Amino acid sequence: MGTRADLPPFPDGWYIFGVVDELRRGRLLARRFLGQDVVVFRTVAGAVCAADAYCPHLGAHFGYGGRVEGEVLRCPFHGFCFDTSGACVRTGYGTPPPPTAHLRLWPLREVNGLLLVYYSSVGAAPAWEVPALDTTGWTPLRSYAFTLHDHPQETTENSVDVGHFAFIHRYRDVRSLHELVIDGPYLSTAYAVKRALPMLGWMSPRLAMEVHFETHIHGLGYSLVQVTLPQLGAQARLWVAPTPTDAGLLTLRLALSMRRLERAALPRWLRWAPVALLTPLLARFILAGFAHDTRQDFPIWQHKAYLQPPALARGDGPIGKYRRWARQFYPATSAVSDTRDELPAERQEALPIGVNAG
Repeated sequence: MGTRADLPPFPDGWYIFGVVDELRRGRLLARRFLGQDVVVFRTVAGAVCAADAYCPHLGAHFGYGGRVEGEVLRCPFHGFCFDTSGACVRTGYGTPPPPTAHLRLWPLREVNGLLLVYYSSVGAAPAWEVPALDTTGWTPLRSYAFTLHDHPQETTENSVDVGHFAFIHRYRDVRSLHELVIDGPYLSTAYAVKRALPMLGWMSPRLAMEVHFETHIHGLGYSLVQVTLPQLGAQARLWVAPTPTDAGLLTLRLALSMRRLERAALPRWLRWAPVALLTPLLARFILAGFAHDTRQDFPIWQHKAYLQPPALARGDGPIGKYRRWARQFYPATSAVSDTRDELPAERQEALPIGVNAG
């Protein structure tokens, strides 16, 4: 595994703890999250809460025998119960709750079918919110999760690393659709590529489809890619979300929702197909394709070193600008807040429009 010594392991921001559908009423999820054990639970009435996994009474782990009872989380050790404000509302003995028995809570949002939990290295309130999307006419989320050794800044950097599109993913005719956009914790890029299609288990370079990607990145833990397949009249939303579990280790989630196809927008050769069946089939196909492409990055990600400064060349994409943007998610005293990647603008250009990257 390569070294990320210059990168603090846990950048501030929103991270995906899980998918909303994983958390039914009266249930809890216990997971490792940014170096700590965290539980997320949903009460019988539907309220949702994220908290430290250890009971503040005598330290029992809620994930091992704890349960939701009505509107409270019950400790498996002595029956102490906590509401969604973190307050201990009763003990297992019927005695007054200790005033110091209070659960530490984490900011949590249910947005776009995802459970988002906010991390701050100094315990600050969320500095921004992830925008909610209109899901009318869109399919439920399908998702994959991978575990790998890496850092969220490194995986998210792929969105601006234009040069690797051809060498790792074999995309062709890569071109920029708009300039890099940066607005506080938000960053956006857009590219068009031609991607070979899998045929009977093989990638066929002769059969390629144009794909448009527009990324909407909010911090280093939440990336939404708007995917358009012009030849099929299809649109999809792809979430690429690295969530650190411990230093150097993360869960990378891919989740996809697809706009339900309209017969009139389909190419003529597909208009015979039943749209109700074609939409979920195409959603599976698109997600499987991106999972395939993401796995291609794993050997590089897990063994590369983080170089500061990088020796950038024209055609790399705006990596220097991305790294300067990423500094805001670390403490001001962090090693990444230096100026060693302040490179000349002409060294940070994306691949020129119309260049064949194949």
